[in-house]
Amino acid sequence: MNTFQDLGLNEDLLHAITDLGFEKPSDVQDKAIPILLDQDTDLVALAQTGTGKTAAFGFPMLQKINVDSRTTQGLILSPTRELCLQITNEMKQYGKYCKGLNVVAIYGGASISDQAREVKRGAQIIVATPGRMKDMISRRMVDISKIEYSVLDEADEMLNMGFKEDITDILSHTPDDKNTWLFSATMPKEVSNIAKRFMDNPIEITVGNKNESTNQVSHEYYLVNSRDRYQALKRLSDANPDIFSVIFCRTKRDTQKVAENLIEDGYSAGALHGDLSQNQRDIVMKSFRNKQIQMLVATDVAARGIDVDDITHVINYQLPDEPEIYTHRSGRTGRAGKTGISMVIVSKSEVRKIKSIERIIKKQFEKKEIPDGMEICQVQLMSLANKIHNTEVNHEIDKYLTTINELFEDTSKDELIKKFFSVEFTRFFNYYQRTKNLNVSESGSDRDGGRDYSANSNDSRYFINVGRKDGFDWMKLKDFLKEVLELGRDDVFKVDVKESFSFFNTEKELQEKILAFFNDFKHNGRFVNVEVSEDRGRGTSRNKRRDGGGRSDRRSGDDRRSGGDRRSGGERRSGDFKPRGDRRSESRSDSGNRSDRRSSGNRSERRSSEGQSDSRRGRDKSEFKTTHSRPKRSRR
Repeated sequence: MNTFQDLGLNEDLLHAITDLGFEKPSDVQDKAIPILLDQDTDLVALAQTGTGKTAAFGFPMLQKINVDSRTTQGLILSPTRELCLQITNEMKQYGKYCKGLNVVAIYGGASISDQAREVKRGAQIIVATPGRMKDMISRRMVDISKIEYSVLDEADEMLNMGFKEDITDILSHTPDDKNTWLFSATMPKEVSNIAKRFMDNPIEITVGNKNESTNQVSHEYYLVNSRDRYQALKRLSDANPDIFSVIFCRTKRDTQKVAENLIEDGYSAGALHGDLSQNQRDIVMKSFRNKQIQMLVATDVAARGIDVDDITHVINYQLPDEPEIYTHRSGRTGRAGKTGISMVIVSKSEVRKIKSIERIIKKQFEKKEIPDGMEICQVQLMSLANKIHNTEVNHEIDKYLTTINELFEDTSKDELIKKFFSVEFTRFFNYYQRTKNLNVSESGSDRDGGRDYSANSNDSRYFINVGRKDGFDWMKLKDFLKEVLELGRDDVFKVDVKESFSFFNTEKELQEKILAFFNDFKHNGRFVNVEVSEDRGRGTSRNKRRDGGGRSDRRSGDDRRSGGDRRSGGERRSGDFKPRGDRRSESRSDSGNRSDRRSSGNRSERRSSEGQSDSRRGRDKSEFKTTHSRPKRSRR
């Protein structure tokens, strides 16, 4: 490997490198910097998060631009505000001896007029998020018609976030003869298409293999029932007392909920997601960097700006929708030559996703067991013992020793040690002594968490009269149900979406709440009806109905296509829904057609409870929320 002096960098940059304490270039820097310095070429560089990509394009850009000119010569696009600010700060550090250099960050959530003023002062380099950059171009606040170098940093993430059109529009305002440098952790098809469209015979360099995870990170997965996911997270935290981690959730709502639950249970935690203001995000990140927050719960988008070298663990509370995103997540740890652990909490239905991720990252996951309560008590006890053993004595305590010795003069050494450590040990022992084993076996069906859908199942399956024609797929319907019912993500499962109706499952204890909620519920002006279904799993026919007292072939032909419209004979027209009162009167007049659709023990029971639906929905949602009796965690 070369030194930075061997790469051809000028004295100003080498001076800054010495100040920063950089000793040797990383692999991506060693490969990219000489090419970008020596040649006017387009470049595609594939390297994992945390391998020093910013310096790989930052040093060549700083050396090539003319700092004596006030013309904007370099444009760097990044997916998030945090990453935009991070790149800007690093570029300023790299170029602090380049007199006259002005690097300006352009991002949403801050004053656009202030940013425009900074650009007008003469910004040789602009670092921007696509949305704000496009906005400023449309307002003619920036001029990028003369740039010589453009960088697409974290290109795969920008495309995942839906910035393809913005990037296309922005680059249309740039010269055709500029050099474009694309840096990415993964190389999905969309990134390849961008390279073909906007780049001319680019040189490609790869550190490791495409999409491969770094060797500094080990990968583990823990198999639990979906309902035990949060308990598993707490045990993994307790089993690693010195954990400094990022916990990934799929949605903003889940991120906030998990963080709130952790804080409520006494953990040092915080949330980072798109609904926070820029000031709130800055406060959270500052607390995390200062290790005032031990567990940062984040969405994939918000975490793109996390650049902290000491993260010990990444915990995938929920797997990402796209397997490639896992590479970005695991790259948050194992940075700057340090090792890290990426943990995944999965249910049986998600084990197949582990196999897909293994193929992408070219690494094997190790299946591990969630520790039991006594293991955690032992770990916590020994962690406390080691901290005490390694603590330097503060001699200000000497003046109190006489009183302390008098207090314990009749206590033996062994008894004193037992009393001292019992203060901490008892807290964990009392909480964990009666807890269950959270681990489940991989044997048996993997389908939807391996749940048993036999007659003795604890799950309820429901029919709902919305489907694909209403704009739902399984993910959108699951999120919709979770939001309106105020349920956890794992409380709704086995979602099966058809053209104009769907099925989903919950545990039976939620059945009364769900039926009551949808007794008189409208979505986009239409009534949404939910009924307990006889369909116990995917692939079974809705026509298999009980004959005695149940619904028999409830929806067939046009009636079935109607997705729950109660009018007989005709097809439902989009947006043609009658008021509730009209539908009821029509139901009574059409009793001959409806008699075979009602279950005497099901529909009539729901009708009789109609008057109580408002009061049921008005109950405190905590009535349906699992509580945790874990004592507050002491802050050491």
